[in-house]
Amino acid sequence: MRVEELHGYRLSPREARELQVELAPRVEADVPLDPGSLEYVAGVDVSTEARSGMAYATVVVLDFPGLEVVEERGFAAPLDFPYVPGLLSFRELPPVVGALREVETPVGAIICDAQGIAHPRRLGLASHLGLFVEVPTVGCAKSRLVGDFEEPGREKGSATDLVDRGEVVGRVVRTRSGVSPVYVSVGNRIDLDSAVRLVLACAPKYRLPETTRRAHEAANRLRRGDAGTLL
Repeated sequence: MRVEELHGYRLSPREARELQVELAPRVEADVPLDPGSLEYVAGVDVSTEARSGMAYATVVVLDFPGLEVVEERGFAAPLDFPYVPGLLSFRELPPVVGALREVETPVGAIICDAQGIAHPRRLGLASHLGLFVEVPTVGCAKSRLVGDFEEPGREKGSATDLVDRGEVVGRVVRTRSGVSPVYVSVGNRIDLDSAVRLVLACAPKYRLPETTRRAHEAANRLRRGDAGTLL
């Protein structure tokens, strides 16, 4: 996959925050996407190891709508940027970019286990990555970073808006009846309704979409040294 890096990573936290403010207006958050037009969708996840100071990123590509794995790629890189809340992308993007550059399948959209614009400066990892690639990106996080919401209904597909400082920045979505919701937000080149439809289409059985679930499993295998198990 073609990935264009817009900047380097040797930044102070202050410089990183300033760069987020500069880049956020470039995000396209109103582009409709018909999930039915997709042939392949990818999931991205990162597993870190404090002891070795390494990050292990994996990209798992699934056919769509069948959701069978067709390609897995992994990449390890040092954790050169410190852990700072709200600046996760500067810590994890280097290995994610490395893994994506190895992908050969023509991916139509990427779902990240991260925030998109549901972020204090509207540039979580899914949005930041979305500026580097030519395909739509979606944030689908297990926890909330910003915003307030009303609890969605208990049945699968129920959703309520996630609102931060008067702006709808995402949607709280029940992907499985009776379980905790996920937090979906626009990454880039997609609108919120389309992002929610895509996440639900990728979550036929479990709380997490198959993209995220499979990428998380692969990242843990890579961190444990089981790189040979990746496709």
